[in-house]
Amino acid sequence: MSNSIQLPFEKQIYELEGQLANLEVQLHPTPSTLEAIHSLRVEIMRMKRDIFDKLDAWQTVQVARHQERPQSRDYIELMFGDNFIELHGDRAFGDDPAIVTGFAKMEDQQVMFIGQHKGRTLSERQACYYGCAHPEGYRKAMLKMELAAKFGLPIICLIDTPGAYPGIGAEERGQAYLIAYNLREMSRLGTPVVCVVIGEGGSGGALGIGIGDYVAMLQFSYYSVISPEGCAGILWKDAKHKDLAAKALKFTSKDLKRFGIIDEVIPEPLGGAHRDHRQMADTLRQTLLQQIRQLSLLPKADLLDRRYRKFRIIGEFEEGVTDVPVLAS
Repeated sequence: MSNSIQLPFEKQIYELEGQLANLEVQLHPTPSTLEAIHSLRVEIMRMKRDIFDKLDAWQTVQVARHQERPQSRDYIELMFGDNFIELHGDRAFGDDPAIVTGFAKMEDQQVMFIGQHKGRTLSERQACYYGCAHPEGYRKAMLKMELAAKFGLPIICLIDTPGAYPGIGAEERGQAYLIAYNLREMSRLGTPVVCVVIGEGGSGGALGIGIGDYVAMLQFSYYSVISPEGCAGILWKDAKHKDLAAKALKFTSKDLKRFGIIDEVIPEPLGGAHRDHRQMADTLRQTLLQQIRQLSLLPKADLLDRRYRKFRIIGEFEEGVTDVPVLAS
């Protein structure tokens, strides 16, 4: 996929791809040109693998926030096509475009889809508050999940938010209460719930649709109690130390898989999901189908017990030496 937005560590990759594009447009390439094309393709693949295998925590955040990274509505189009019927409203206040809900079908499997959406255009981002949902969004999500449980439909939740909207109006309408309510009620849903962090997994805003039987992350996403900038502001009174905060938070997919917080790391296309939306959607679809089919075999009582135990063990720890970086005064 062609990208107009380049991250700093991608610069060399794009330079080589530019050289490759210039060679590939030649109508009658010579043998030496064909050899150069082959060599460049090999080098580009090697460079992508080398760079993206060694991303640090802050670079991972940059990839997770990439403006051309696939979002929930992209996955709806690529995974469901015309087999998606959107459902609006929370029956109390209004409709929140930051959370998309609806009936969907993958192959022969019918599901309820819940996804956080940041928006593409400026006007869409402003309407979605860049993926920061309001209370009506979480209420809408819960109503649709309860509807799914009533009809025995598995639930798919795609998480992608910097956090719940923190404005006064949202607080007045019960933001914290509704997120807590969703945590409790999702733990009780008598149908399989599959959750995947596709970009940013920010604090309670992510948890509000994040209680599932299977919780996974895309390779270059992050899942954290706070943003790196917010953490740096608290610890060091300056957001410029966000890279140190990102390292200390240990919120990358590899970290959280090692800690047992998530069940699986879903690999992204070489160079990140923003490079190939379709390949990422195909990988995600197969993972979702596999997990839903496995979970659907469990009796309801076993499903609920398994989900309860899954989240009860999170937070167990052993005391040891901290490796949080300390700044010199």
